[in-house]
Amino acid sequence: MKKYVHISSDIRNQILEGKYRSSDKLPSEKELCQLYDASKMTVKHALDILVAEGLIIKRRGSGTFVKDLSPTEIERITIANQFRGKTALNPNQTVTSKIYEFSVIRPDETIQEKLNIQADSFVYHIYRLRLLDNEPNVIEETYMPIDLIPGLTEKVLQQSIYEYIEIELGLKLQSAHRKITVRKASDFEASELHLLPNDPVAVAEQTGYLANGAAFEYSITVHRYDEFSAEMILTR
Repeated sequence: MKKYVHISSDIRNQILEGKYRSSDKLPSEKELCQLYDASKMTVKHALDILVAEGLIIKRRGSGTFVKDLSPTEIERITIANQFRGKTALNPNQTVTSKIYEFSVIRPDETIQEKLNIQADSFVYHIYRLRLLDNEPNVIEETYMPIDLIPGLTEKVLQQSIYEYIEIELGLKLQSAHRKITVRKASDFEASELHLLPNDPVAVAEQTGYLANGAAFEYSITVHRYDEFSAEMILTR
């Protein structure tokens, strides 16, 4: 993870978790440089990301403050944060991957429907285990159109695919449709996730969309029951 992404992710999470509240003043850029062992330019880049997201505001001569967010803004940012992936949601942990399969295949009817692509298209098939500080956390099976997300490599899969899409490809992730169910773990899942036989797992089926409306991802993720949570905001 790039340093400025790490810093922006950590501050964002602290704001959404309530450590920094509306109108709170953030540490100065100098203090943040010391805290994250980063250059002034890196810290400025991280803060600029949060300004662009509408999370913080800079007041000349006064410092940087958490924006007084409306319920609608909180809803937007909370949902967007859930869509950032393991690396951004866990900036203070080491996120690694164990790759089971990485190939290019023709999409079956389900994948065609989910990604709105033709039968003669090609998609990446990515099957990997994600680990936090070397502890298994989630098994991900993902399909992505190769013409929309070019250049994926095993090196990218060891890190954050979302970060590659946004930073290297310059594409903006916009939204996701997600369905969550619960079932018993298979023998393979229990073994890989260090669970007991028949322990429950949370299963999230998701289709992700870019800012231009194109479906770029269809995934099924299997989570440890004791480390999974889903935050939702309900409105009338």
